[in-house]
Amino acid sequence: MHHRFIIAAILLVTALSTSYGHSNDADKLAAFMRLKLQHSERILEGIVLEDYKLIEKNAQDLSLLSHDEMWQVFQTPEYLQHSLEFRRAADELVGAARKRNLDGATLAYMGVTLKCVSCHKHVRDVRMAGLEELPAIRLGRR
Repeated sequence: MHHRFIIAAILLVTALSTSYGHSNDADKLAAFMRLKLQHSERILEGIVLEDYKLIEKNAQDLSLLSHDEMWQVFQTPEYLQHSLEFRRAADELVGAARKRNLDGATLAYMGVTLKCVSCHKHVRDVRMAGLEELPAIRLGRR
């Protein structure tokens, strides 16, 4: 009887520490996703205000984030292609901002947004299919 109690306690501690680790990972991923969203919002602000430096800086930051290890949620060819397309769209946005081309920046921003949506859809589809395990994240407003 005493051994069962010890085994149950060990299993409980293991389960709690494992779930805490996933929660911490989910929190880190949520913060990273929030940072991406903030850069996107600042780009839109730059477009509306015709502030090319703001557009350029935040587009560069988005492109750099795509190289971060937190970005690399999968190592599949499809996911890597999504990441490459996103970087190209972000770099196109940087180029339009440097040329002070508001229409070009606006179109490029739409391209970046489309790449984001497409990639997030891919990630959800893969997660729902159970092909990869990802922590569920919530980007609740603060």
